[in-house]
Amino acid sequence: MLLSPTRRTGLAALAAFALVPVTACGPSGSDPAPEAERSAAARPSDASAELAREFERLEEEFDARLGVYAVDTGTEEEVAHRPDERFAYCSTHKALSAGAVLQRNTPEEMEEVITYTEDDLVNYAPITEQHVDTGMTLMEVTDAAVRYSDNTAANLLFEELGGPDGFEEAMEAVGDDVIEVDRVEPGLSEAAPGDIRDTSTPRAMAESLRKFTLGDALPEDRRDVLTDMLINNVTGDELIRAGVPEGWEVGDKTGSGGYGTRNDIAVLWPPEGDPIVLAVMSSRDEEDAEYDNALIAEAAGVVVEALA
Repeated sequence: MLLSPTRRTGLAALAAFALVPVTACGPSGSDPAPEAERSAAARPSDASAELAREFERLEEEFDARLGVYAVDTGTEEEVAHRPDERFAYCSTHKALSAGAVLQRNTPEEMEEVITYTEDDLVNYAPITEQHVDTGMTLMEVTDAAVRYSDNTAANLLFEELGGPDGFEEAMEAVGDDVIEVDRVEPGLSEAAPGDIRDTSTPRAMAESLRKFTLGDALPEDRRDVLTDMLINNVTGDELIRAGVPEGWEVGDKTGSGGYGTRNDIAVLWPPEGDPIVLAVMSSRDEEDAEYDNALIAEAAGVVVEALA
């Protein structure tokens, strides 16, 4: 059993519708239409039919499209609802771009100072706007992007990876051929319906997060760094974290955008048993629609009840 990483020293060290066993964790193909049809058609058991009704109830209650993919990493059981439909990933990408940056840089390189100017600041830069004069280490930039969802920090990570194309290539290198990466912050959160730019699927996002946090995409010391950042994220208290029982530990990365888009991707550590990796993604029809964090929390609760 993988132990909860609460006491790990990672940062210091580097200063739809299914509940079935799965046999592989590679992402599905990138064509959304056949995947959507397949997920909508899959109702293999009474248990999964009940889950389908629960997720459909949430969609109706919150007037939103909901995508869910979760896998128990011990049993390989999964819970899925629209797992292969595309959603704008918005700021959830920061967990993955951080993983890609940690993958390609040594601990010493992560301590190199990155400089930028006032002109580089974009909307929502709570950490980077404080350090224009001094710059920040690459580790500090990564932490700002993951824990505080700093958009300027996210763009500096894009730059480190070679832009959107470089990030997409990094994701392909870990087996994700679903994600479409086209723009930087804040444009990538436009989330217009039918636009596949800057989108992925719940399944692909969860599987990539699993590779960076629980798999072998990163050496153990850098994997612990990313995990610690996710656990200490400050933006997720009302989302997946709010839907799990007391005593569970959660490391997550949130995202939001146009058309009521609200997402959260996470690793969940129950007090007993192996981690659960979960992606919840959602959107609405109107460009100025508001999101409701309770949708994500309640969807997480359905998943936990099914897999716990």
